[in-house]
Amino acid sequence: MRGLAEFIMAGRRQAITVAVLLGFVPLLNLLSPVVVGLVLLRKGSGEALVLMAWVVLPLGFWAYLGDVVPLIMLLGISGLALLLRETESWEYTLLAAVLVGLGVEGWLRYQPAVLDLMFQQLEVYMTPSNLQGVQIEEIRAVLPTLIGAVYMFLAVTLLIIARWLQAMLYNPGGFRQEFQSLRLGNKVALVLVMLMLLANFGVLVPETWVVYLVIPPLFAGLALVHGLAEIRRLSRLWLLLFYAVLMLPIMLQILILAALVDSWYDFRKRVQAPN
Repeated sequence: MRGLAEFIMAGRRQAITVAVLLGFVPLLNLLSPVVVGLVLLRKGSGEALVLMAWVVLPLGFWAYLGDVVPLIMLLGISGLALLLRETESWEYTLLAAVLVGLGVEGWLRYQPAVLDLMFQQLEVYMTPSNLQGVQIEEIRAVLPTLIGAVYMFLAVTLLIIARWLQAMLYNPGGFRQEFQSLRLGNKVALVLVMLMLLANFGVLVPETWVVYLVIPPLFAGLALVHGLAEIRRLSRLWLLLFYAVLMLPIMLQILILAALVDSWYDFRKRVQAPN
C-alpha cells in the first residue's frame, strides 16, 4: 500500500493513471474515491478537482450503464475529505457521512427498476423458514435504507484509508493518535439520542433512519476501544478478539452505548496506564 500511495503522490499523471484504471474495474472502482481523497487531503481541492475531472469518465461510464453508486461515492468521499481537511474534525465528518447514505437511498428509491433487480436476487434467500413472520414488502421497504447505511459505512471506511495513507507518507503514527482520540461531543451525542428516540416513535425522522444515526457512535466506539487498548498497552490479540466478538449484535449495541456515554464520561481520561 505504501508503494502505491507513493506512486499516486509522485505527480498528477500518476494519480490520474491509478484512479482512472481503478475506475474501470467493477468493485475496484470504489477505490477511485480513495485516490481522490488522498490527493484532496494532502494537496487541496484545486488538485483534486483536476483528478476528479478524469475519474468522472470511468465512473460516469458505469452510471450510464445503470450503476451510479460509485459516482455518488466519489462525490460523497470527496466532500467528506474536504470537510475533514478544513475542520480537522472527525465528529463533523461522521455526521456529514449521513448525507452519503441518504444520497444512495434517494437514488434507489428514484430508480425502482434497480431496486427490483436487487430484490429479485435477494428473494432466492427469502424462504418462509428464515423470514420468521417478516413480510416481504416490509423488507422491500427498508432495503434502500439498509443499502444506504452500508455505503455510508463504506464511505467513512474508505476515507479512513485515505487518511491513513496520508499519515503513512507524511506523518507516521499521526493517524493512530488522531483516530484514538475520536470522540463525540456531548451536544452531538444528545442530538443523536433524541433523533433515535423520535425515529423509534416515528416522529419527524423515519424509523428506518436509525441505522444512519448509529454509525457515527459506532466509529466513535471503535476509536474508544483502540484508545483504551493503547493506554492499557494491550496486545493486538485483544483487538483481534474484540473484532471477533463484535459480530454479535449485542456487542454492537454495547459499543454504541459506550460511545454515547463516553461523550459525557470520557473514559480515556479516567483510565490509567499500567505501571
